[in-house]
Amino acid sequence: MSLKLDFSNVVDVNLGSEHGLGMEEIQSLVEKGRRVQQELRKKAEADTLGFYKLPYKKDVFTEILTFANAARKRFDYYVHLGIGGSALGPIAIHTSLKDSYYNLSESPKIFFPDNVDPDWIHDLLKHIDVSRTLFHVVSKSGATAETAATLLYFMKYLKEALKDNFYKNLIFTTDPVEGLLNVIAREYPIKCFRIPPNVGGRFSVLSPVGLISAAIAGVDIEAIVRGAAEMAQQCDNDDLMQNPAFVFAAVHYLYMKRGKNISVMMPYSNKLRDLADWYRQLWAESLGKRYDVHGNVVEVGQTPVKALGATDQHSQVQLYVEGPNDKVIIFLEVEQFEHNEPLHNYFPQIGEFNYFEGKSLGQLLNYEKQATELALTNNQRPNLTIKFSEVSAENVGAFFFLLEAATAFAGGLLEINAFDQPGVEQGKIATYALMGRKGYDKKRKEILEQLEKKRSFVV
Repeated sequence: MSLKLDFSNVVDVNLGSEHGLGMEEIQSLVEKGRRVQQELRKKAEADTLGFYKLPYKKDVFTEILTFANAARKRFDYYVHLGIGGSALGPIAIHTSLKDSYYNLSESPKIFFPDNVDPDWIHDLLKHIDVSRTLFHVVSKSGATAETAATLLYFMKYLKEALKDNFYKNLIFTTDPVEGLLNVIAREYPIKCFRIPPNVGGRFSVLSPVGLISAAIAGVDIEAIVRGAAEMAQQCDNDDLMQNPAFVFAAVHYLYMKRGKNISVMMPYSNKLRDLADWYRQLWAESLGKRYDVHGNVVEVGQTPVKALGATDQHSQVQLYVEGPNDKVIIFLEVEQFEHNEPLHNYFPQIGEFNYFEGKSLGQLLNYEKQATELALTNNQRPNLTIKFSEVSAENVGAFFFLLEAATAFAGGLLEINAFDQPGVEQGKIATYALMGRKGYDKKRKEILEQLEKKRSFVV
């Protein structure tokens, strides 16, 4: 594993005194950071903060690999039914560690329909044979509206294809005891994997939530968790100025205090682009809170934005360089690409192409990253880089753990609960009410009354 956090371009000696951070500012948070670290350690030891222990669940990894080996022989298609934290991590693992055109040549073909757009879901049916498809339903409660509805949608076709044997093409990843999926699994012999009760959805990528689809696709999941475990050691370093999770959190905490409330993650690698999607949920849902732990109204958080280098140099970077100085940019850089052959100018009459001679696409991409980094820094725009020595299972696993630990540190520094999501729950309750779910009649009545009073302005 070789993953490093370069925060040179937030330090005042490089960025300038107006928008740069003095090293003493970061160091001034060390004492508070130590208290946060001790609290996180206590929660991990008390088994109330489960993601810290996920990289060490060897018996779970063995169970997953055994199942995946059998599933690859039985099924030609795999469909992952989940949303949010039940899908973004699995998608990020798949797109970062498998061939970019995996489904064109590999089997089983892997699909992640993580939304309830009916046309999108219907289109998937044209490309799978339901009788040869493993449907993996991921929901801790089993009550997540989107996941439950998608399951019911596909059940029509499973029943048509397999009759009473439909359950043989289902697996569940859910709570160990509670939840609606367990009710179903008690009636039918459906294989169940477990999400530890102390692991929230957006922190679950290193559990069966993220590792089953990876193993079925042939990803080395043991390497993923090995990289995560190595990073976990770094993120437990008592010397917090050598602890990448603390430094990442401290930098963002200080910039939030300065009103820089947008966090842009910009991978310079197509394979890493969905890591930014995963990060967006983790950072937004964990840190966007109205109240602190003392009950005070604080309304903190950063809005995470996804960009892609070099593509978005041609769409977003103008704003980042010359627009409002309210952002922190996080680059993801790959130092060594797997395929990176030299270029040759096959049009000698075009002398303007000669500078490409002997260079590679990887060099061009990383020089473009360096150029963007320079432009931002020269205009006093804070930016950090997470450097991947290569895109490997170990480094991707390390990335997941680094950002999870950094999020936990940031929550502690902000004195908010980084592990709940009350704002999301409000939307879930309203959805249940509008859909007519039992027990939500009163809420439905309140919403309908509110909608009746609403004044419309439509053009």
